[in-house]
Amino acid sequence: MHEILQPEGWAKPVGYANGVLAQGRQIWVGGQIGWNAHQAFESDDLVDQVRQTLQNIVSVLAEGGAEPRHIVSMTWYLVDKKDYHERLRDIGRVYREVIGRHFPAMAAVQVVALMEDRAKVEIQATAVVPE
Repeated sequence: MHEILQPEGWAKPVGYANGVLAQGRQIWVGGQIGWNAHQAFESDDLVDQVRQTLQNIVSVLAEGGAEPRHIVSMTWYLVDKKDYHERLRDIGRVYREVIGRHFPAMAAVQVVALMEDRAKVEIQATAVVPE
C-alpha cells in the first residue's frame, strides 16, 4: 500500500507527488534509456525515446513481480530542457499510456550528456511491492 504525502496548505503538484510512503519489497530500476531490448535506438525523437524508456522500466519491474502502480520514485535525466518543455503535453500522454495515472515522487534534471550519445532521456525508478 502506498500513501501520497501532501503537506497541508501546499499547492497540489501536477504529474508527480511530493512524497510517497510505502512498505514492502523494494525494486531499484537502474537508469533506462530509449533503446530496445537489443540495445538499438529506433528513433532520435524525445517522445519516442520516453515511451521506450518507460516500457523498459515496466519490463524490468515485471521481472520482479511489480507493476507501474508500484513505482514510488523516478528521476529523469534529460539532455535538452527546452525540448522537454516544448513536448511536455506529448510526454504526458505517453507517460499515461505506459504508466497510467500513477504519479510517484519525481525529479527531472538537465544533464550535459548521457553515456549513450543518441540517448535523449534516462530514467531511474524505485518501486515498492506490498507484502
